[in-house]
Amino acid sequence: MAGPITPVEGGTITTAQGFKAGATYVGIKTFSEDKMDMGMLLSDTPCSVAGVFTKSSLVSPSVTVNRETIAAGGSVRGLVVNSGIANAGVGEQGYIDAKEMAAVAAAGFGVKPEEVLVFSTGVIGVELPMTLIKKGVDEIELSDDGGNFLARSMMTTDTRTKETGVTINLGGTDINISGVAKGSGMIHPNMATMLCFVATDAAVDQDFLRFILPDIADSTLNMLDIDGDTSTNDSLIVLANGAAGNTTLTSSSEDAGAFKDALTEVLVQLTRQLAQDGEGASKLIVAEVEGARNLADARMAAKTITSSLLVKSAVYGSDPNWGRLIMAIGRSGAETVESNIDLYINGVCIMEAGKPVPFHRDAVVALMRGDEVTFGVNLNLADGRATSWGCDLTEEYVVINSAYTT
Repeated sequence: MAGPITPVEGGTITTAQGFKAGATYVGIKTFSEDKMDMGMLLSDTPCSVAGVFTKSSLVSPSVTVNRETIAAGGSVRGLVVNSGIANAGVGEQGYIDAKEMAAVAAAGFGVKPEEVLVFSTGVIGVELPMTLIKKGVDEIELSDDGGNFLARSMMTTDTRTKETGVTINLGGTDINISGVAKGSGMIHPNMATMLCFVATDAAVDQDFLRFILPDIADSTLNMLDIDGDTSTNDSLIVLANGAAGNTTLTSSSEDAGAFKDALTEVLVQLTRQLAQDGEGASKLIVAEVEGARNLADARMAAKTITSSLLVKSAVYGSDPNWGRLIMAIGRSGAETVESNIDLYINGVCIMEAGKPVPFHRDAVVALMRGDEVTFGVNLNLADGRATSWGCDLTEEYVVINSAYTT
């Protein structure tokens, strides 16, 4: 019997046993105090690995290299990441640089190049400064408590790090699952999100890990919207090193479902943190849809709500303009029957069975002025349900993105 999923206070990717991380500033980004722009993660032992990547037809060569590494079927020991430059839109040189970046990091780790994953995030159309990358590998010091440094090294327009961790008892063994992520803009994932790294000290069969990860991504990071744009570099990686000493989890294990739930919880928490830190955002938006004809319809309806610019604007202004919810649901592609629909804003019913319900407008406005606005939708057709996360749209989003490279 699996124990409860317990949050780890101050959890970060090195909460999982047997992982070390570190970071430094090498000069890829403009200097400011305490800024970092290159990080590394190393497992003491080989890891099972699973990954989900962008579905964009134009991808960073770093994504191409990682796809090749994972497809080869071997274990992985670590990763290296830089921020400030995306290594995308630079032609064949991008692939050469990504391979060299992995090789340089592998030499620093003392492992094989094919055991290292490589990630980049930042401005598209600029080549990697390999001299600085090599300098970073020499400078970075790895430690058991270096997870926050890694999280900081991934940031671009992020205003804060995204870190979390949970513990759960599986078959009498306590295991940890922890992670870090980055992203504030160019986020409407068509796989996962900007960059997200998860580590666990559980022993997990690689085939099982690769089987469950796409579904978890679809219910968490793929239900996130900031601005409707999908990156060339989107990557979600999970590493499992078995340091906890549990019996290896497979699809037939008694605790397989509990492990999947715990991994899902970690990605839900990272998804929420990404939404809360959307570029210029002041509020988190949560859309909870139930009663849909099926799961696909529920996901379409929920994500259309959080991605609607009109809904985002209404949330920014604390305007309970529920007509925009109806608009979003209607265009989502989900099957609807108007006379069946119930709508709620932060728990206050505003429509029941397709008809408006009188509500105290000032009270709902006051509720919407908080840090989180939740839209509840019941389509009352079947049992499909899904949750999507997003943020409001503010003037600051335009300010940030009007001068991103200047």
